[in-house]
Amino acid sequence: MHFRPIHPGFFEKPTLELAEKLLGQYVVHEHPEGVIAAKIIETEAYMGAEDRAAHSFGNRKTKRTEIMFGKAGLVYTYQMHTHTLMNVVSGPIGIPQAILIRAGEPIAGEDLMQKFRGNISRKDWSNGPGKLAKALGVTMNYYGHHWSEQPLYIAEGPGISEVEIGPRVGIQNTGEAVHYPYRFSEKGHPMVSKYR
Repeated sequence: MHFRPIHPGFFEKPTLELAEKLLGQYVVHEHPEGVIAAKIIETEAYMGAEDRAAHSFGNRKTKRTEIMFGKAGLVYTYQMHTHTLMNVVSGPIGIPQAILIRAGEPIAGEDLMQKFRGNISRKDWSNGPGKLAKALGVTMNYYGHHWSEQPLYIAEGPGISEVEIGPRVGIQNTGEAVHYPYRFSEKGHPMVSKYR
C-alpha cells in the first residue's frame, strides 16, 4: 500500500469540521524499522480559550501549549502518565484549538505494531490515544512537526460510512464542557475506545 502526505490545505477547516473529516484518513509513520499506518476512527475536538477541557483554556500559553497557537496542521504531542498523545493543531493562528486522535484501526506495519504493543490482542493495539501513539512508534520528538510532512503524516484514506457524535471522555471537573458533543467516531467500529 502506498501512502502520500495530504495537502496542507486539508487542515484549514473549522475545528469541529476537521475533527469529523479526519475520520477515515490514515495516520502514517515512516518508522526506521518500516512503514506503520492506521485508519483514524475516533477524534476529539478541543476548542481553545472558551473550552474548560482544553489545555489552552483561558488562552493559557505555556511551553507545553504554545504550539496550539500556531498554524493548522502542526503536531501537538503531550504526555499523560507514560503515554504520548497525538493532536492536530486546528483553527486560525493565534486561536489555540486542537484535535486529539483517539483511536485507529491497524492498516500497515502490523508486525511492528505488535512488537511495540507487546503480547496483547490486535483489537487492543490502538483503541485509545496513548495506545495508538505507542503502536505507531510515535514519541514526543514530533512536537511542532507538520502533519503534511514525512515521516509522520496524515494521508488520504477511504473515509467512513457513518459518524457517531457524542461527549468527550476523561475530562471530569470541567463544568459544562463535559457535555459538549465534540467526540467523533466511526459508528459501530469495534476499535473505538470504550470509555463513556
